Amino acid sequence: MTPIDPSTTHPGAGSESGTLASHLGLGLAALGRPAYITTGRASDLGPDADRSVEALRRHAHEVLDAAWWLGIRYVDAARSYGLAEQFLGSWLAAHPGRRDELTIGSKWGYEYVGDWSMSAEVHERKEHDTALFDRQWPETLEALGGRPDVYLIHSLTPDSPALTDSALLDRLRGLTAEGVRIGFSTSGPSQAAVIDAALALRDSPFSAVQSTWNLLEPSAGSALARANDARWLVVVKEALANGRLTEAGALTGDGPADPHAQAARVAAERDSQTLESFALGAAVAQPWADVVLTGAVTRRQLRENLRAQPPAPGADLTHLAEPAAVYWAARSARPWT
Repeated sequence: MTPIDPSTTHPGAGSESGTLASHLGLGLAALGRPAYITTGRASDLGPDADRSVEALRRHAHEVLDAAWWLGIRYVDAARSYGLAEQFLGSWLAAHPGRRDELTIGSKWGYEYVGDWSMSAEVHERKEHDTALFDRQWPETLEALGGRPDVYLIHSLTPDSPALTDSALLDRLRGLTAEGVRIGFSTSGPSQAAVIDAALALRDSPFSAVQSTWNLLEPSAGSALARANDARWLVVVKEALANGRLTEAGALTGDGPADPHAQAARVAAERDSQTLESFALGAAVAQPWADVVLTGAVTRRQLRENLRAQPPAPGADLTHLAEPAAVYWAARSARPWT
């Protein structure tokens, strides 16, 4: 499929370009490996769930089927998401008629090193050099059974050499010439600076960005708007803050577990929404957001996500934000479960 054209995709509040499903994408970060950092994972998969490769492949296929029938047409994977690319590739092979209607994104630059262990000391390893790119691009092709529509450098940060590596940039330009939309994802408190540096790059291969934006961490918003103005594809990840912006994340029993998330929960109640719907709707309402990824782990969560609504017009959500450095420090400390 030809990747989404951001010039014709504006899912903000009041959009008449389609249903909410057309603005949501399914992210496979939590579906492709046994352990991840999202809240409530044991509850989602079952406390005694079989997390073998075959069991998680079946589960991923079930969620992909549900996403398809609910109208979601953007799917996001990565080399480091365990076997997410392979799970997606086998699902595509089982349903060959669906590929042309989907936009498939994936990422390189991290590799999964967790060895399918819940208790691995290290689950991912990052490297943004030509050697890893040259190895991972063929791996992506094999796993997916063909080229992705969108291919991103995974988690570009200020310390990455990718923006100044001429050999790597030439390789990425080569993929652009083949019709692959090239971009990067961002993480950390300097997301905006990285986006602006890439926007200023001469002869840039980039025309897509995937960044964290949510009620607790909206600091990249202005830079993402500039990327949208440059007609880049803008994808939002972690709209629910890895589960912090869910009922399970905001509360433990009858007491507050997360003050900022609890404040967001109060705002959601005033808006007559669940916290999940409120947070996801806030991301979809951003006029620069082309796709908002849902990290749903179950079919029920997908259906609930599709009930999201933008916050009421004029709602002031700025008081819900944390300092970016505080947010990212807390994210880095999240356990793999």
